[in-house]
Amino acid sequence: MAGLKIAFLGTPDIACGFLTRVAGSGHEVAGVISQPDRPVGRGLKLCCSPVDGLAARLCLKAFKPASRAELHAVLADLKPDLGVVVAYGRLIPEETLALARLGFLNVHFSLLPKYRGAAPVQRALMEREAVTGVTLFWLDKGMDTGPVFLRREEPVLPSDDAASLFARLSAAGADLLEEGLRRIAAGDLVREPQAGEPSYAPKVTKEDAVLDFSRPAEELLGRVRGLSCGPRARFHLPLAGRELAVQVAAADLAEASRPGAPGTVLSVEGGGGFVVKCGVGALLVRTVKPEGKREMSGADFLNGQRLKAGDPLRRG
Repeated sequence: MAGLKIAFLGTPDIACGFLTRVAGSGHEVAGVISQPDRPVGRGLKLCCSPVDGLAARLCLKAFKPASRAELHAVLADLKPDLGVVVAYGRLIPEETLALARLGFLNVHFSLLPKYRGAAPVQRALMEREAVTGVTLFWLDKGMDTGPVFLRREEPVLPSDDAASLFARLSAAGADLLEEGLRRIAAGDLVREPQAGEPSYAPKVTKEDAVLDFSRPAEELLGRVRGLSCGPRARFHLPLAGRELAVQVAAADLAEASRPGAPGTVLSVEGGGGFVVKCGVGALLVRTVKPEGKREMSGADFLNGQRLKAGDPLRRG
């Protein structure tokens, strides 16, 4: 099996497991490229990315180019056989992609062409998909449009939120990448055009997080699950002179036990949650985090706000 000279490009925590696999694959990691240090915390102290920190611990050459020109220069100097990209966070220009002899592989957390873009895991949960997966594909000049090498399906469990689904997809993706490196080293390169109707997964916003209780309960539960890693789903409670933002950390579907307008508290449950009427169905709000306070049960929140069955909540 011929060894490969690999340039790894990634930035956040989710990319670290992939770098560890590549570093242990027996191939040469010519360099690790991540985004530049960012100011963090109240003191705005510059901090390196998780991938950059891991590269230092693994004694790998690390680079943090601040521009497209710098990225091109780094890769031109490294002369890799293959680039591996996991959540790098920047588009790589077409002329830079040409610098790797075999091309650049990207790990994407959906079954392309579904959910192209920045937030495929969150959007799959928000859209209540039953199945998603991981795709290992070749980068081209488009946004997640390149030909497919390998892909693996993963069921979306009823208990999944963004954190649990990310964890399983990361493990499946690392296995898929390891298989891909073995096959490439053996000369087995597959480049199949993406097939099917594309869909898109834009970055989630605070507007996406607002719970509109006039919408179906299943849709709202999808938002709670999909946004568990932030920005969390939330509603706004009107108070004297202001509105209190209330994050919903955990929820389930419930039966509407009594009539009421959307946004009405229908009941307080023995397990510590409360049921709120939606446009279709009802949502059991188990755990919340009011602005500036700790997480608490839904029932404790209602008690603190002196709310009871029959009282309205309101969309922000």
